[in-house]
Amino acid sequence: MYKLIAIDLDGTLLNSYGEITKNSEEIIKKILKTGVKIVLTSGRVNSAIENFAIEVGADKYIISGNGAVIYDMQKKETIYNQYLSKERVLEIINICEENSMYYNVYTERSVITKSLNYNTLYYNSENQKKQEDKRTQIDIVENIPKYINNIQAKNFLKVTVCDKDKSIFQGILAKLRRNKQIDILDVAHMSRKIIQYGTEELLIEYYYTEITNKNVNKWNALKFLMEKYQIMPDEVMAIGDNVNDIEMIKNAGLGIAMGNSNPVVKEVAKEITLTNDEEGVATVLQKYLIV
Repeated sequence: MYKLIAIDLDGTLLNSYGEITKNSEEIIKKILKTGVKIVLTSGRVNSAIENFAIEVGADKYIISGNGAVIYDMQKKETIYNQYLSKERVLEIINICEENSMYYNVYTERSVITKSLNYNTLYYNSENQKKQEDKRTQIDIVENIPKYINNIQAKNFLKVTVCDKDKSIFQGILAKLRRNKQIDILDVAHMSRKIIQYGTEELLIEYYYTEITNKNVNKWNALKFLMEKYQIMPDEVMAIGDNVNDIEMIKNAGLGIAMGNSNPVVKEVAKEITLTNDEEGVATVLQKYLIV
């Protein structure tokens, strides 16, 4: 019997339009009533995950920043963290500045960026559909290094670097990998997201990487919760689609990859479900947890 279910958001529970289907929401709520614990895990900031967690009723703990933080939504406090130091953040973004790369800095509550592009353009599109108090906070700052340097200690989760040109992107990766105090997410494929404007659709495509403190991953964060709840690895189900989900999919009792997953994720999964646009999460939850 699975007692803890970890579910990724983008590319997994969310469809290509960034939405949770009504059917998926109802299935999750039904499972929660049985006492099974469901935790949403994402690279997003706390506030962006909280909105979805509240929507489906999984409103106890969330894991943000790819495992950098566990946030208790009831007590409104962080119970686990692996923050990037300000010094480390400045090292990373200075390399990006020197190479004219687009990047964002994620804190627990906001995304700091120079302009709306790539991932922040998508977040901004999501915000237009939400009430003001449920939007992802996006702070547009002209001089990010100066801004970071001048603010008091911040809870930095990660830095995301994006570019539409693969060769340019790989060049910056090589420079970033020289820093042995950080972990760099090795994403080999393009991110593809859809923004809908009325009847028109805009496809956003870009290469990206996410940089966190050393040894940050979703599985290490889940282990903290497992110890808290006295749950064994074979009682955990993990569902995801991307390389930031590999550790939890590989180590969980049942690790499931989405049909739209990166091929390397499918290789470590025990099972492959349907795509995020075919309600793959709902399908697998019904199979194992609803009789």
